[in-house]
Amino acid sequence: MLKAKTRWKLTEADEVKSKELIQKHDISPLLARLFVSRGIHEETEINQFLHIEDTMFYDPFLLDDMKKAVERIKYAIEQDEKILIFGDYDADGVSSTSVMIHTFRELGARFDFYIPNRFTEGYGPNEAAFRWAKDEGYSLIVTVDTGISATHEADVAMELGIDLIITDHHEPPPELPNAFATINPKKPGCPYPFKGLAGVGVAFKVAHALLDEAPIHLLDIACIGTIADLVPLVDENRLIAKLGIQKLQSTSKPGLQALLKVCGISDQQLNSEHVGFAIGPRVNAAGRLDSAEPAVELFTTDDVEQAQWIAEEIDGMNKERKTIVNEMSKEAIELIEEQYPPEDNSVLVIAKEGWNPGVIGIVASRVVERYYRPTIILSIDEEKGEAKGSARSIAGFDMFESLSTCRDILPHFGGHPMAAGMTLKVENLEELRNRLNELASSNLSKEDFTPITKVDVSCSVDDISLDVIEELQMLEPFGVENPKPKFMIDQCQLKEIRRIGSESNHLKLALNGNQSTLDVIGFHFGEVFEEITPNAAISVVGELSINEWNGFRKPQVMLQDIAVKEKQLFDYRGIKNLSKRLSLIPRDKVLLLHYRDETIEKLELHDWKDRIQKIDNLTSDKAILDTKYMFVLDLPSSKGHLEHLISLGSYADRVYTVFHHNEDHYFNPIPTRDQFKWFYAFLNKKQPFEYRKRAKDLASYKGWTPESVIFMTEVFFELEFVTIENGFVTVSDQPQKRPLTDSETYRRKQEQASLENDLCYSSYRELKKWFFEENDNESKRFEEAN
Repeated sequence: MLKAKTRWKLTEADEVKSKELIQKHDISPLLARLFVSRGIHEETEINQFLHIEDTMFYDPFLLDDMKKAVERIKYAIEQDEKILIFGDYDADGVSSTSVMIHTFRELGARFDFYIPNRFTEGYGPNEAAFRWAKDEGYSLIVTVDTGISATHEADVAMELGIDLIITDHHEPPPELPNAFATINPKKPGCPYPFKGLAGVGVAFKVAHALLDEAPIHLLDIACIGTIADLVPLVDENRLIAKLGIQKLQSTSKPGLQALLKVCGISDQQLNSEHVGFAIGPRVNAAGRLDSAEPAVELFTTDDVEQAQWIAEEIDGMNKERKTIVNEMSKEAIELIEEQYPPEDNSVLVIAKEGWNPGVIGIVASRVVERYYRPTIILSIDEEKGEAKGSARSIAGFDMFESLSTCRDILPHFGGHPMAAGMTLKVENLEELRNRLNELASSNLSKEDFTPITKVDVSCSVDDISLDVIEELQMLEPFGVENPKPKFMIDQCQLKEIRRIGSESNHLKLALNGNQSTLDVIGFHFGEVFEEITPNAAISVVGELSINEWNGFRKPQVMLQDIAVKEKQLFDYRGIKNLSKRLSLIPRDKVLLLHYRDETIEKLELHDWKDRIQKIDNLTSDKAILDTKYMFVLDLPSSKGHLEHLISLGSYADRVYTVFHHNEDHYFNPIPTRDQFKWFYAFLNKKQPFEYRKRAKDLASYKGWTPESVIFMTEVFFELEFVTIENGFVTVSDQPQKRPLTDSETYRRKQEQASLENDLCYSSYRELKKWFFEENDNESKRFEEAN
């Protein structure tokens, strides 16, 4: 058995509906099952997924207040009023600001942009910035990706005589700001058909309305904010992302060209992962460490030289951001291991002075990834006596709801079930930690602390082909609510398993189908090699991809998790340097069982004394063996011992058979009756016979082994056929006729030869079948008896 690292949650697909989709849309069974498992049944939905680029953008004037906002902006342009674009410092805010800048340029507006500093001003509009805008002569402020909660600032704008147009996509508060116009698809009563736009999506719709046509030329920017902000990649977002990635691939904007170059992806076929994991983090880095203004300048400059140095500056910031995150993550992990061990803390609340508040969310995500615990990482400001935190959660623990029960110690907090932000007094940190841990202890089970992998479709090796994978690529771009599909191949026979990579830390498998084989690549799964037997039935979960090398293309699975559901027998018979192999297995799992003390010496296992137990002292106790890897170091001396061993094996996670033995009873067989007869006659003639001293000579004369001579002598002695005194053998007078099997030595050698044959010299398949069949039978007998 090899337990999966995560809990696999498979969505069952209705086969009847799948067959209908196959016939109606001429698609593969795999794609049909994927659509059904994701609840996509309707013809319009399927056509939109397969042919999103043929879809039209929605009418921007369906957004409430759009007409009013457009008229006011156009009037301001006609009157040469100064307009201020007020943005945000993340990738969505930078993209939103940039889309508005390009649009206002085209319209000939007199404008500037303003992005608050994360560290000195915080998130969103603020009174000081608005008063500065008034002093600078701005009469119209247009927010992008922010402002929906700025009720006080809207009142300030009105007091100052500034018209405020809010464009945002965040959840509206119960009381909306008193602005000139508020454009937000989530605004109560807004008839816009799609509510999931990013901030840049809303800005794109404003540009659409101002320019009287969809600004396709701005989609290369719009797709960055849409993908980076993790909004659902469905409906209109999917259209923005799909067309935007195509535009980004051939962009003429110097800043985006320079950004693609520093990301190292300018010559690649772009997809959503390039945007989400290469471009997005670099754009975000500017606002996380300092000001986001260089990122806006990069997106809007026409100067190639300026674009190059800004891109390099932002890339440098991202490298610095990575260093800071790595250092903070290391410090957080040290604090957890030393002061807040996960086994004692269901929720991890970790705080330290001097941590960069711009990256605490990333660190929280890292900690959740490592420990799978709801986590809050906080930066302490000793001067203010405050801690600013970012939270990330796990399935089953609603972070926002849990924080809501702590309102009395959280003057500022907000978020949703999986993530949140907060500020609190340092003196209340321990109270927050205690309360959240109490909530988690009440609401979470042991199982909840194992991550979940959502599996879309279960399939066979033969279901997967190049054509099918290319068909699945029609579902791109992948992202939130349209994740890259995960497939499970269950109980499949291994053709090959080996380590790969310069450090052997990756894994390559080949799975056998009925008509084809399929490669599986597992990055950082190299250690699993030691935990899978070559004949195991493997279950894998992963994403499908195409391996292109040297002009050849073949399908492959990128491994995300792996399991062996059957009990495994590992054949370590004849293994050299057992201690070295043991070091590749988790030490706390290892249980080394032996019958004879000298076995430990022979196998040089002195460093493993804490993991060694003598089998004779071990009862069939499930608690001792549960979750353990049972190593049987030497041979049982009898069938009774073997039955005891089998009962122990029924409770272990897996069994490793070493079966070290000094004597080779099977290849040093029991002498025949004729040999016993000849030896008895010899003794009669040559008595007294000094058997130990003369055994070698006699063995050489007869072609036997010295051990055979000694063995027959001991058998005769036990049967009272001879006496032994001072090493000399003498035949007894008129001994009773008795069968050889009356001798314990004879029976023991018979039994040992039989055990050696069964345990040491059988094939792996025979050993596994013999061992586990007996195991099942013995387990049933043990359970019935107890």
